[in-house]
Amino acid sequence: MATPPPKAGERGRPPSGPALLPTFLLAKGKVMIPGPEGPVVARGADGALPDVFETADALAAQYGALYVVDLDGIERSAPQLDYLQELSRGTELWVDAGPKNGGEVADVLIAGASHAVISSTRIRSPLEVRRAWKLSPELAFEIELNSTGTSARHADWKGADPVSVALSVRAIGLTDIVLSPREIPIDWGLVRRLAEGGPTWVDGTFELAEQRSLLSSGARGGIFHPPLTKVGEA
Repeated sequence: MATPPPKAGERGRPPSGPALLPTFLLAKGKVMIPGPEGPVVARGADGALPDVFETADALAAQYGALYVVDLDGIERSAPQLDYLQELSRGTELWVDAGPKNGGEVADVLIAGASHAVISSTRIRSPLEVRRAWKLSPELAFEIELNSTGTSARHADWKGADPVSVALSVRAIGLTDIVLSPREIPIDWGLVRRLAEGGPTWVDGTFELAEQRSLLSSGARGGIFHPPLTKVGEA
């Protein structure tokens, strides 16, 4: 069984090994899975839609926490706060609902997220990161990475070296960094440099087969897509 992510009161405690966080895609109250052209609705072997809460409970029981990607929040600025509130009962949730400012981060935390994820591709500016940090320290900053460097909405971060972006974010006070390479291999040397500065998580193209590299890099954990069609089978 994977080592659960550190709780809020355990942030300074060295982990016994890298944690594994399963990604839980949610859109319009339905469980989603990655498809060749974007997320698609998950279905069991019998074609039935998996129950949102049963699926979440099964994953949380196995891994200890969930990394929720709220597609309604990301794509339509309409986070599924009622679902987040229910999912958070007894389960540690890391939630990426696409916040663009500190107020939207607060909405996710009030709904029950233990960590709100702020992405370089959507947050408006470092000022909004600072505003969110003043509201709560339970944040993680996702650095989305493409072949030219950091993918970001703010001009100062766009195309920048992810190490420098992480330094600027950590200078605000936020420590957890989520590195998310998109359509490019993971640079484990980069992960190691980021991990030297604080808790670092690997998302994007990370797969469970890379756990040995995850361990040797010093990363706090890896975020992956579980086989949800199996979880949802009748």
